[in-house]
Amino acid sequence: MYTVFRPELDGLAREILARYRAYQEGRTTPAELEAHQLDAFVATLGATKKHSPLYRERLADIEPTDVKALTPEALAGIPFTTKDDLRDHGFGMSSLPVHRAWVYYETTGTTGASTPSPRADVDSLNTNIAMTVQYEPLLRGFGEEQVMGVCGPSELHAHGDTFTEVCRNLGYASVKMWPYSPMVGFERALRVMRELPVTGLFCTPGMAVALAKAAIRSGSDPRRDFAMDVLMLTGETAPPSLLAHIGRLWGAQAHLSLYGSQESSVLALGSVDGSLRLTPLLNYYEVVDPVSLKPAIADADGVLRGEMVATHLYQGAKPLVRYRTGDLVRLHPDARVEVLGRAVDRLVLNGAETSVYELEDLLIEGIDGFLDHRILIDRRAGRDVLTLVLTPANDGDGAGPRGVEPRIAACRETFDTEVELVVADAETVIDAQGPVSWKTPRIHDRRATG
Repeated sequence: MYTVFRPELDGLAREILARYRAYQEGRTTPAELEAHQLDAFVATLGATKKHSPLYRERLADIEPTDVKALTPEALAGIPFTTKDDLRDHGFGMSSLPVHRAWVYYETTGTTGASTPSPRADVDSLNTNIAMTVQYEPLLRGFGEEQVMGVCGPSELHAHGDTFTEVCRNLGYASVKMWPYSPMVGFERALRVMRELPVTGLFCTPGMAVALAKAAIRSGSDPRRDFAMDVLMLTGETAPPSLLAHIGRLWGAQAHLSLYGSQESSVLALGSVDGSLRLTPLLNYYEVVDPVSLKPAIADADGVLRGEMVATHLYQGAKPLVRYRTGDLVRLHPDARVEVLGRAVDRLVLNGAETSVYELEDLLIEGIDGFLDHRILIDRRAGRDVLTLVLTPANDGDGAGPRGVEPRIAACRETFDTEVELVVADAETVIDAQGPVSWKTPRIHDRRATG
């Protein structure tokens, strides 16, 4: 509605929407996309150099218009932006004063000082239109009469504002119901979900599991007593096996909705086929070796593995140039991206390198009859060993978790490691609380402290 009062934003919104529709419908040629990315990359360089105190200094020797191609050679002289830059320079990163933004957010500060993350109208128009266009074919498959629960924090965080606006764009009702809020709580959230009923949820994987467990503790069956069609999950590393498990808990489809962060905003979006896909109208992407920072080398299938680097292609409140996300990704030639975990959290089991994403996917794939899980990594007698903790489903048949033995065998073959199975409430075996209430660490590497 705000565009009614600011006609210049109405024109901008229509322009952005037309661009995204053309891209989604395949009417944007590779040459047109390449030209758009180059023009927008140069514009971001120019805007940040002119308006951001930090980038004015960092880019002092860079002439934006000298960048004629987005190749490793052409970009080599442009410095990376790091998380430390965001923490250390705060508002010095911004390209607009806060009074020019429409809303102010901050990061949670789980890995250091909270960093300012203001949003201007330009930011939200670009990202929310991209999300709306991308989600539309996915969510329309569940019908027009949807009530979407938005189950995330609202205080100084974009989660609630972003997803409710996208729902509004699509004509869906939405309800913000943050169970950790003292005004809501899990009991009230579940009551609202039953009564409306809520047919879809935007939340983290950990929250989807926590709500299912709370429903079962209250005597309800998530599959029988709720009308869930779809769960749109974000905020945590989530391999296909975890998505399948959450889908089984609710009798619904579980999709990854978004990859990004408070500071980087939208980096990839969920699609109908269940994958995350890059948003090349929003960002220019590079994948680099996290140690050497040289461009990652594709494998025989054309897949890149390394740290994700992104440059915003829209010039809002705080555009980032060559931002090292710190995330280890696997990028496929068709723009599918898998987020494997933090690049610094290198995971090696008995000499075999892997990631939290790959380990979890291997270990719980196909297992049924459980609610929640944790994976513990220890070192005993000079060998790395795993413990798989499964919270039983208590579904009345007394069978307990099913399909565990093939996963133990797969881990033994892949990592030469033994796996101990513990059937118990995972939250009593190891603290389930993450660095913030809506994120649940499921893999605990205890080798450094054991």
